[in-house]
Amino acid sequence: MSRTILHLDLDAFYCSVEETQNPELRGKAFAVGGKPNERGVVASCSYAARAVGVRSAMPMSRALQMCRNLIIVPGRHKLYEEYSKNVMSKLHGLTGLVEQISIDEAFLDISDMREAPARIALNLQADIKNNLHLPSSIGIASNKLVAKIATEVGKKSSKKKTEPPFGLTIVPAGEEAKFLAPLPADMLWGVGPKTSARLTELGIHTIGDIANWPEKELVNLFGENGRDLWRHAHGIDNRPIVTESETKSISQEITFNMDVRDEKTLEKTLREQSTEVGRQLRKNDLAGKTIKLKIRWTDFTTISRQATLPTSTDNDDEIFRTAVKLMKTVRKQNQAVRLIGVGVSGIGAPVRQLSLWDAGNEKSRKLQEVVDRLQEKYGRDVIHKGDLNL
Repeated sequence: MSRTILHLDLDAFYCSVEETQNPELRGKAFAVGGKPNERGVVASCSYAARAVGVRSAMPMSRALQMCRNLIIVPGRHKLYEEYSKNVMSKLHGLTGLVEQISIDEAFLDISDMREAPARIALNLQADIKNNLHLPSSIGIASNKLVAKIATEVGKKSSKKKTEPPFGLTIVPAGEEAKFLAPLPADMLWGVGPKTSARLTELGIHTIGDIANWPEKELVNLFGENGRDLWRHAHGIDNRPIVTESETKSISQEITFNMDVRDEKTLEKTLREQSTEVGRQLRKNDLAGKTIKLKIRWTDFTTISRQATLPTSTDNDDEIFRTAVKLMKTVRKQNQAVRLIGVGVSGIGAPVRQLSLWDAGNEKSRKLQEVVDRLQEKYGRDVIHKGDLNL
């Protein structure tokens, strides 16, 4: 039985939310992100800014060079999360088969809905526009892969480059491969920069070119990824809608405004990050076995190291101690750091088997629960652990 999958993408989401708060921004070139003198990057940019070449993830300093009258707006992530929740609530009002894949994207399985897919899409776009004042683009197909690409095609085909596209593209069942064939190869899932370069070397430029290659040859060239490339190029994707995503990792990281060489400052940062990661784990009743350190040097070289613990943990101190040990294994004395981060993976429900020798740990855990409750009620700065090294 053929499915009908709807993919929704909120157009220039952060910027669209900012326009609801300040209508004077509409039609102007502006970007949400950090300050150019503090290594800020573009988190989102308006369509007027995109028309002159500004793009997400671009250094803000570069964006200003491309668009000298660019307005820079600081990000307000709590506000964006609030708007995202309101949109997702509308989607859940249509069907229980909703898979949110980011703050501004989701898939819906609308196979069993009585209305025509086009009518569902138009009504949904109008609802989000009229009640939340946000633009959106939609793609509809028989699977997630083609529906998402359909959304991208709809957005790119808009003639008004300085305004949100409000794209709507529907791919009829059975026409997936035909729809994909003329599109650039790098629009296909699984085609990153390296794969794209290799495909170009082979004379493969479109998704149709990939589909025309024998599956066995693609497997020989790209391993199992070659099999996926062949299937995807034919519009085959059997993945179901996943209504609840499993938490795979929890992490915190920061890019410093200025490179940091002081070890105490780095350890203080790791302490704060470990505390926040531990708090998130406990809040969600989770624990993890693998502690990961991410660190970036001044030349942008980024490395990661990890250590797997004997048992799962949600303890700030244990996460912190492990992260510091990892840092000391990779960082030379006085070596400058641009970015540092801590994460925990291998996540699952915490295992608490109290033995005669664990009484101290149990007291520590209960104390931490009290601290969590106080911070949740009165703010993070109401109480915190002292530094034993002071």
